[in-house]
Amino acid sequence: MTRLSTLDQLAQGVRRPGYDPAAHGPGIVHIGLGAFHKAHQALYTDDALAAAGGDWRITGVSLRSLEPAAELTPQNGLFTLIERGVEGSTARIIGAIDRALSLSTDRRAVLDALCDPATRIVSLTVTEKGYGIDRATGGIDRTHPAIAADLADPGDPQGVAGLLVWALRQRRQAGTPPFTVLCCDNLPENGTLVRSLLVDFARQTAPDLADHIASDVAFPSTMVDRITPARTEATLALAREMTGVEDHGATECESFRQWVIEDHFPSGRPAWEAGGAVFVEDVRPFENMKLRMLNGAHSMLAYAGFLAGHRYVRDVMGDPALAALVRRHLAAAAATLPPLPGVDLQAYAGDLAARFANPHLGHETYQIAMDGTEKMPQRIFAAACDALDRAQPLEPFAFATAAWMRYTLGRDEAGQAYDLRDPRSALLTPLPDEPVTPEGLHDRLAAFPDLVPTRLTEAPGWRDAVIARLTVMLDRGMRAAIEAEASR
Repeated sequence: MTRLSTLDQLAQGVRRPGYDPAAHGPGIVHIGLGAFHKAHQALYTDDALAAAGGDWRITGVSLRSLEPAAELTPQNGLFTLIERGVEGSTARIIGAIDRALSLSTDRRAVLDALCDPATRIVSLTVTEKGYGIDRATGGIDRTHPAIAADLADPGDPQGVAGLLVWALRQRRQAGTPPFTVLCCDNLPENGTLVRSLLVDFARQTAPDLADHIASDVAFPSTMVDRITPARTEATLALAREMTGVEDHGATECESFRQWVIEDHFPSGRPAWEAGGAVFVEDVRPFENMKLRMLNGAHSMLAYAGFLAGHRYVRDVMGDPALAALVRRHLAAAAATLPPLPGVDLQAYAGDLAARFANPHLGHETYQIAMDGTEKMPQRIFAAACDALDRAQPLEPFAFATAAWMRYTLGRDEAGQAYDLRDPRSALLTPLPDEPVTPEGLHDRLAAFPDLVPTRLTEAPGWRDAVIARLTVMLDRGMRAAIEAEASR
C-alpha cells in the first residue's frame, strides 16, 4: 500500500486540510512532538490555518526520540487523526506540521528554527518531568539530567530550559524580538512556572538575560484537555482502512477537545478560536478544575484499576464498584473548587464519567499511571489540602494516595514485576530484603522531599486513613479494597 505523502493519494471522502499547506510558512516551534500535540495543538492550528491563513505552520521537535521525525518526514508532515466518539470514529488529515526534527540528529536545524525571526511562538508538551523544575522553589532542579548537562555546558543545550534560554539570548543579541513561550503540559499555572524555571536557569548561565526573560518574554498559561491513548497496531490498521494509504504517524484520540489560553501573544498567534479554543484573562480556575477532576480521577482509577486487572479506562467504568469510586472522586474534587462562572461542575463530572466509559477508546491504565511523583502533588495532594481546610471528607484522596503507594511496589498481585516509569523509580521501589508494611510504606513515601505537603502529613486522621486502606490492599488485594471502599 502507498505511504501517505500527498493529499491526492487519499481515498474519496477523507477530510483534508481546508488550505494548501505549501502556501503557509512556519511560525511555531513545538518541543515534544508526541501523540498529544498531534491530537491537540496541531489540530487547532490546522483549523486556524483553514479559517484565517497566516504563516503559522509548526516545526515539530523531539528532544530524544528519533521516531516522530522518521514517521513524519517521509510523509511531508501529513498524518491521520482518528477521532473516536461513542457514536463512532472519523478521520481527517492534518497538514499543520511543516517538518519534524530530532534534536539528536537535526541539532543545527532545531537551533536555527528557534532563532528564526519567523518563529513567534515556542510551544511545549514535554510532560511534567521534562522541565527539571524544583517544586519547592519553582526554579531549576540541579539533579535533573538535562538541567545538570546544560548547566555544565550551556553553549550546547540538551533540555527545555537550556534550549530556550540559549535561543532567547541569540535572538536578543541579533535584535530579534523574543518568541512567546506556550506551555501545554499539566502543570499548575504552567506559564508562570516555566517563566520561573527559565529565569532561574538564566541567572546561573546568562545573568544579563534574567531580567529580559522576566519582563519581556510572554508566558501565557493554558489548560489543555483531550484523552489521547498510545498508538497501537490497531490505530495504524484503522488509518489504512479509513484513508486508503499507509500512515506511520497516525494518531487516535477522543472526539472531545478543550483548550483554554491566556491571550497574551505580543508577536501574534494563529486564530485558534476557529478550532474552539477559548481565550481568557486567567486560566487558573479552568486549570484547577481539570487537574483535580479529570486528572485526579484518572490517577486514582489508573492505580486501582491496573492492580485490579483492568487494562483500559473503559474497563474500569464497567466495574460497578470502581466506577462508583470514580464518581465519588469527581464529586469530592469538585467540592474543593470555587464556583466557576459558566461552568456546571456537576455536569462536568457527568461528562467526564461518560468520556471515561467511551467504548471505542483504548486508553490504558498503565499509560496513565506513569510519572506518579510528578502528578500526585497537583492532582491529589493539592485537592486534599483544600478539602482539609474546608473540613470536607478526605477519604477519596486517601484511597487514591493508598492506591498510588501500593502501585509503587512495582509488582502486581500475581508477583509479576512492572516498570514504574517514574523519574524517582530507583527511590520508590523498596529494597529486596526490606519488609513491606502499610505503616512503613506510607511513612517512607510521605517523607520524600517536595511530594506530600507537610500540612497534609501532619493533619489528624490523614495517616491513619491512608494506612487503613493500604492495609486492605496489601493483606486482601486491590479488588477487596475497592469493594470495601465502595461499601463505606
